Amino acid sequence: MIEYIDQMNNTIRLAKTPSRIVSLVPSQTQLLYSLGLAKEVVGITKFCVHPNTWFRSKDRIGGTKNVDFEKVKALNPDIIFANKEENTKEDIEDLRKIAPVWLSDISNLEDSFSMIESIGIITNKKIEAISIIDKIKQGFSELTQLNPSKKSVVYFIWDDPGYTAGKGTFIDDMLTKCGLENAINESRYPEVHFGLNPDVIFLSSEPFPFKEKHIELYQKRYPNAVIKIVDGEMFSWYGSKLIESPGYFKSLMSTV
Repeated sequence: MIEYIDQMNNTIRLAKTPSRIVSLVPSQTQLLYSLGLAKEVVGITKFCVHPNTWFRSKDRIGGTKNVDFEKVKALNPDIIFANKEENTKEDIEDLRKIAPVWLSDISNLEDSFSMIESIGIITNKKIEAISIIDKIKQGFSELTQLNPSKKSVVYFIWDDPGYTAGKGTFIDDMLTKCGLENAINESRYPEVHFGLNPDVIFLSSEPFPFKEKHIELYQKRYPNAVIKIVDGEMFSWYGSKLIESPGYFKSLMSTV
């Protein structure tokens, strides 16, 4: 029996390398694909849209916050990969009755590196995991002087009410990597009542699907700000998607 410690300091025990995996986190599902675990992954959520081939072919076990326990049980998983924030505590407790649950807890880039390596070790894909980490590190090492003037930003994840990404979030760390100053001083995802005067407003494509039509509305609320629709996956997916993020950030910052 091999013991592993997850990012919530829980100990899980596995008799062998997992051959039947259920993933409850879209960004971690994409990571499992990048690690070459097509045969091993047997279940994903309806929000695990990358890769599209998996989205169309893998068994779906509900959403991230409304898991279909009977479907999970029928898949007979060796391990379930979940996340403290994206999945509910109640679901995690019930899922532990079915199979060991490995929980990630991601607040910054270093946390993501730890998660990627840990999942690589558990799935016997450590070499592939380290390669992914190296590619991500190389990309982020090239993000220098993107915004020397330290423009302030508010990153909206939801509309009406206007929830934003505050301090202590992975999105906040990505904004910092872009050279931006988060104008939200509260932690987690506070609601904003339009009393700020930031230089830049980012409207994320997820979880709320902001569209071009929202730009005019937010421009009225923040007349002095540059308003941009941004790809939420680049700011909030903490798996192998991070290989793409630095290039996206460079392109984005050239427009603000």
